[in-house]
Amino acid sequence: MSFRDQIEDVLHNVFGYKSFRNQQRDIIESVIAGRDTLTIIPTGGGKSLCYQIPAVLLPGTALVISPLISLMKDQVDQLLVNGIPAAFLNATQAPEEQQNIIEKYLNHSIKLLYISPERLAVSSFSSLITAHPPSLIAIDEAHCISQWGHDFRPDYRQLSHLSLRFPEVPIIALTATADKLTQADVINQLNLIDPLVVVRSFDRPNIRYTVVEKFNLTEQVVSFIETQKGNSGIVYCSSRSKVEDMTTRLATRGFSVVAYHAGLTTAERQQAQESFLKDNVQIIVATVAFGMGINKPNVRFVVHADCPRTIEAYYQETGRAGRDGVPAEALLLFNSKDLNWYHRQIADKPENKHKQVELHKIQAMESFAQSMTCRRTVLLNYFGENRTEPCNNCDICLYPPEHYDGLIDAQKILSCIYRVEQRYGAQYVVDVLRGSSRSQIKENGHDKLSVYGIGKAHSSDYWLSVIRQLIYLGYVSQNISTFTTLQLTEQARAILKGQVALSLAKPRLEIVKKSRLNRYARAINLTTILSYEERILFNNLKRLRKEIADMEDIAPYIVFSDATLLEMVQTKPESKKQLINVTGVGKIKLEKYGNLFLDEINDFMIKTYNNV
Repeated sequence: MSFRDQIEDVLHNVFGYKSFRNQQRDIIESVIAGRDTLTIIPTGGGKSLCYQIPAVLLPGTALVISPLISLMKDQVDQLLVNGIPAAFLNATQAPEEQQNIIEKYLNHSIKLLYISPERLAVSSFSSLITAHPPSLIAIDEAHCISQWGHDFRPDYRQLSHLSLRFPEVPIIALTATADKLTQADVINQLNLIDPLVVVRSFDRPNIRYTVVEKFNLTEQVVSFIETQKGNSGIVYCSSRSKVEDMTTRLATRGFSVVAYHAGLTTAERQQAQESFLKDNVQIIVATVAFGMGINKPNVRFVVHADCPRTIEAYYQETGRAGRDGVPAEALLLFNSKDLNWYHRQIADKPENKHKQVELHKIQAMESFAQSMTCRRTVLLNYFGENRTEPCNNCDICLYPPEHYDGLIDAQKILSCIYRVEQRYGAQYVVDVLRGSSRSQIKENGHDKLSVYGIGKAHSSDYWLSVIRQLIYLGYVSQNISTFTTLQLTEQARAILKGQVALSLAKPRLEIVKKSRLNRYARAINLTTILSYEERILFNNLKRLRKEIADMEDIAPYIVFSDATLLEMVQTKPESKKQLINVTGVGKIKLEKYGNLFLDEINDFMIKTYNNV
């Protein structure tokens, strides 16, 4: 059997997939041929197969470098269920267990060995692999080696010597997120030799992107989650204290929720993650410490309660939703204070290229959040993918912003900024406009200004939205060094004099109303494509999957993904011969679980349709 035929055989019979996705075959053949490879494939795009299939086919054992213990365990569990011998090494294992795994590596009784980058610094292990080179080296989350990446990890830098130590061993570097600057840096840092570079489209068409203004955080998050009907999801917060607070608030509202952040013990974090992965809780509220490499395919939504620092981070974190290709949602609750904090963090740094890049990335995130054009277009253009047509699956496309003659509103804002001597931030300016009775305004004498109270007809959030647009349009700037005080730009002069027309988008506050969110979310609910009877069968199969997973102490999606269950419901296989044709059902899983799922489907068909 040729290598091409062997590749197809492993794909079909071991992993249960019917065909390769874009360029997966090219990558696999490149690795098998011994060529270095850089692979940028979006989350859920099948990166792991690109090194797992070569590892199965090549003699010896592949070395996979992964940043997190939980990710290693998850990958190994999935490989074992598919009948592929694999193991991971980490410091939490007993010495006897570690020695047993090393012996398996030496006698090639495992095909893949997962390690952390820190393991390479252990001299005994370093000597071991030097004497017994791996069949290939896969570096997952490779963007961590780049100073331009959104998640730089210094321990990844020691990987730079691998190509020099193992010139005959192919290296494949994989990541879901890397702009062109980061891609070039990864190649340089890893010393990849004439690598095949494969950059797949960054588009995740099954994810619906929504950005709304943050003004009542808890109620907004609760209203959104209520539309999810028990679906699995992640809520990201920017700090430990915010994670704890949000977790408490959601638990009080009756949601099944757990917290995850770096302040917890290792055991507590592991327990939280396992509860989420095994579907024992619906929601995990986390800092960005959670999620890198998480392979839970049935995450149906990701909520950002705080704005991420960069588009790369946003893309990576939202990409944890919908890995199975089934519709998913990404909700960003945005307010400019989030990004002002990031600006202040870098304000005192020395002026150099690194600071310029950081500033550019923050500004790009700001532009994305404030954009009034298709979210997906802005996102893809940032990664160098020119896209002009609307996606019809983001808030802007589904609910286009209404525009109005905003000249008078702008003049009110600009006049107020001028009359308070350009010394105050957005909220203070809005409070003056709305005639607030706060003591600071009276002490400053600003309650005597002509602009005091002239904006009371609109809410504070309305005026803050107008200010953000004026900043985005270049009429107002924020002085970060003085805590984001608002200042007029030269362009503001023409607005104040009424010399130019100005079209503004009506503030989009209405999109967060509960009724709107309900209608909005129902359109992409996972089971809307199923009939009433099929939804019952789908839930029955999920229940069976959970029972099997609990007995085997693995995550339910390792048994079968939601997408696989969905295909079973739609095709209703009656035999193993038919079941093997369902995507995600390989020979090992067919023999292990096939009869259980066929019996469940058969029982349902008899009860449902024979009684009609």
